[in-house]
Amino acid sequence: MTILLALDASSSACSAALLRRQDDHPDEVISRFELAPRAHTRRLLPMVDEVLDEAGVAPAELDAVAYGRGPGSFTGLRIAAGAAQGLAFGLDRPLLGVSTLQALALRAHRHHHYRYLVTALDARMGEVYAACWRCDRRRVEPLNVEAVLPPERLRLPEGHDDHDWVGVGSGWALRESMPAETQVAMSLCLSDMDAAAEDMALLAIEAFAAGEGRAAHEVQPVYLRDQVAWRKSQ
Repeated sequence: MTILLALDASSSACSAALLRRQDDHPDEVISRFELAPRAHTRRLLPMVDEVLDEAGVAPAELDAVAYGRGPGSFTGLRIAAGAAQGLAFGLDRPLLGVSTLQALALRAHRHHHYRYLVTALDARMGEVYAACWRCDRRRVEPLNVEAVLPPERLRLPEGHDDHDWVGVGSGWALRESMPAETQVAMSLCLSDMDAAAEDMALLAIEAFAAGEGRAAHEVQPVYLRDQVAWRKSQ
């Protein structure tokens, strides 16, 4: 059996999830999710206590801890990183950072079965954090590198123009500033969907099984502010 705790504060939402996986059994997920702008510090750790209590799991029983590593709100990322690092360090458990953009793509895929997604978050300062994904049976494959860029430069990866694309995330509130060809390619835009710890737990447990857990001090938030171009994956 593997028990993993995930938490997130990368957006206006705050969430925590406990995932319990056992051979030949469906995954058990217990989660909390709340839109709590400016209340992450007050709500995050109580949510962690709630999911542990409901699952009947003591912190020492956790096999790993995960958190939304970004991109997203600088303040929220630091809050989540501090809480997750503190838990992982105190319990001597591996820590995993999960992409907020990838978790958002998985959320849209699980709930609506969309396959080709462009996740975009409002990065302020006239920019968005964005990435493109192909989803299949809960597998979320990146089609380019996550980046921060002006919405005017958000374009689809070459060779994927004919897919039925869906835009997800707060960055799509800036849709009218994006290139015309990007706007036309979107069959639907869901600008009010936020990433959640439940999807981060599902991504993290696969990464943990692949041996990707690291020491708490080695897992840092990803802000993307040092990236200034939309780069094609190699």
